[in-house]
Amino acid sequence: MTQRMRALFTGLCLAVWLVAGSVLAQDEPAQTINQWNEVATKAEASVDEDTASDAVLETLRARIVAFRAEFDTARKANAERIAILRDQINALGPAPEGETAEAEAPEIAATRASLEEQLNALLAPVQIAEREYLRADGLVRQIDQIIRDRQTQRLLTTTPSPLNPVHWTPALRDLKHAFGAMLIDQSAINNTQKLTNFREKLPLVFFATLLGLLLLFRGRPWAIMMVSGLRKHQARGLGIWRFVVSLLRIILPLGGLFLVAMAARQTGFLGVRGTEVVTLLPLMGLVIFGFRWVSERVFSRDDEEALLLLPAAQRSRARFFVSGITVVMIISIITGKVLSFDLPSAATSAVVSFPFAVLISFALFRIGQILRSYQDAEEETPDPDAPVRRSTLARVVRSLGIGAMAVAVISPLLFAFGYQDLSDAILRPFVTTLVILGLVMALQRFLADVYGAITGQGIAAREALLPVFFGMILLVLASPALALIWGARVTDLTELWTSFARGFAVGDTRISPTNLLTFAIIFSVGYLLTRLLQGTLRSNVLPKTQIDIGGQNALLSGLGYIGIFLAALAAITGAGIDLSSLAIVAGALSVGIGFGLQNIVSNFVSGIILLIERPISEGDWIEVGGKSGYVRDISVRSTRIETFDRTDVIVPNADLVSGTVTNFTRGNTVGRVIVSVGVAYGTDTKRVEGILRAIAEDQPMVLASPPPNVLFLNFGADALEFEIRAFLRDVNWMMQVKSDINHAIAKRFAEEKIEVPFAQRDVWLRNPEALKPDAAT
Repeated sequence: MTQRMRALFTGLCLAVWLVAGSVLAQDEPAQTINQWNEVATKAEASVDEDTASDAVLETLRARIVAFRAEFDTARKANAERIAILRDQINALGPAPEGETAEAEAPEIAATRASLEEQLNALLAPVQIAEREYLRADGLVRQIDQIIRDRQTQRLLTTTPSPLNPVHWTPALRDLKHAFGAMLIDQSAINNTQKLTNFREKLPLVFFATLLGLLLLFRGRPWAIMMVSGLRKHQARGLGIWRFVVSLLRIILPLGGLFLVAMAARQTGFLGVRGTEVVTLLPLMGLVIFGFRWVSERVFSRDDEEALLLLPAAQRSRARFFVSGITVVMIISIITGKVLSFDLPSAATSAVVSFPFAVLISFALFRIGQILRSYQDAEEETPDPDAPVRRSTLARVVRSLGIGAMAVAVISPLLFAFGYQDLSDAILRPFVTTLVILGLVMALQRFLADVYGAITGQGIAAREALLPVFFGMILLVLASPALALIWGARVTDLTELWTSFARGFAVGDTRISPTNLLTFAIIFSVGYLLTRLLQGTLRSNVLPKTQIDIGGQNALLSGLGYIGIFLAALAAITGAGIDLSSLAIVAGALSVGIGFGLQNIVSNFVSGIILLIERPISEGDWIEVGGKSGYVRDISVRSTRIETFDRTDVIVPNADLVSGTVTNFTRGNTVGRVIVSVGVAYGTDTKRVEGILRAIAEDQPMVLASPPPNVLFLNFGADALEFEIRAFLRDVNWMMQVKSDINHAIAKRFAEEKIEVPFAQRDVWLRNPEALKPDAAT
């Protein structure tokens, strides 16, 4: 009784300690809950009223996401302890229910009560966190939906048409006023202090301007000279150096533009508008030189460096139109920035922006025509009747060309009908998308050249498989940028990443990228250890044993299958993936898979049987299904046989287990050769028998024990038929020995004047008179 009381007292103390700890730990969560309730209440009111601005909604969303992350962490707290408590409660069995149920022992009842109290104490904050997490997640989705609806509404909102002449005069007046007020600050010219500061900074302004102009106008020629020098000296990895040096075509002029902008700001004579516009110059320069650099990589003057091998004239026109689009876009951005200081009307903004949209659309249409005419080397076949093979690159480029032509036509029409925002949302993102895809192609070519320089393949590495994976990785990395260009918000991408990191649920199990990464790492380590062990056994251990080659291969194959199975099992366990919830689904699928894949399963089991029983081994000469040859490989599904005419025959393992197989070299290589020969009637048969026996005994491959045998078989229709039967040391030499015996027979029979007959037939004509010329006439 004392032990029972002591156990009960210990359980109660532990429960009181847990409850007290949870109460003391509730102060900080309580403050968090109070703050969260304030934010959630405000967010719910904003969602219901739908009057808050996008900036307010984005601010609320950021705070809600932070709280949601805290709740997500809290709902996973004490997961291991909760699982242990549930297992302990389940180990006690179900609690008695009903009036007639037998009461359980006091010790078990006390233990059950203590464990349930602990479990409830741990589950309370988890359940609260789960509830508030779902609330926060719902608010985030509602706010995102409101912002998307507003974006859609803005795109479909019409503005005054730029084709209406009524809006032209006010627009020109507003444009003239905006540019007139931008450049010079009149108060600065009359300010003595600013003039004094300008004189002090004049050397800095002068040298910065001089160096900036020098880099701006001479940077590109210097970069071209460097490339020419590398080509002249045949530098190793020329493609890599060309890429690196080509970056100087951006860096040097961009640095010059930055120095010129800095010098202009240091003068102090620019107004507020002029200062802000000059501040934008380096960014605008990055756009100009970046677009131009991409166009010179994609439509390079050098055929070896051009990413799209179009005719030289088309590449030249493409570079021109890309430069035109870049310049027009920069002028458009600067004009819009200058106009924004005066808060122009919608009509003025439409009238000023429409010509730029038309010019960009025209250049984009011409680029689309060039891309649509692209043909790769596989399509340029001399035979017009041959089927045309289009590569993936050619199909993508042509599709982009058609898309560019469609956008170039649709965008100005939308703008003309008043859908300015929708037109801008299509035209500029499509142009930027083309540039980003060109940048991806340039980086992929650079990585291919680096791979070629490392492996020694040179330019041939551009057609290898690994650079294709480089391109796929670059496309994945560029996907977020493309999404942002086409109107996605950063919060949309972060929400997508959060959902991806959270994983997906399979039954009661949630599989996250962390689980998949853990699985991949553990399985890869197990797989590499298995291959390392196989290599060690194959090279260092098994050759020193007396196991034959077939047994060694069977042992290595079995070890590989077991190692892969154990690696997969360890990876599943280490990743924490619970497959128990999939047992019913797996059982149902196994029935269907059993019917659909019964032949494959049969061959797999047969392959295991072949590896264990080893009725055949690699290197054996076998005959199965009318096919004869050497066993070259035994896999889990099939066996590869190399015939004597050097062709491979793939035989399902089930045929080798269930069918009849003749193994000529199983256990040893001794085999029998049979040579048939006939002699003319009237020849002394005993003499022939002695000659044939002597010929057989003279062959070095023929065994002396048992000795070769010569049989007089038949009185044939044309000859007396004999047969030599001899056992060979190595049956693999059967055909060669048979050939040598035939040569010896021909030689000895010629010496002994023994005739080898051949079949003769007499032909009788029924009416020979029909063949006479007179009869024919």
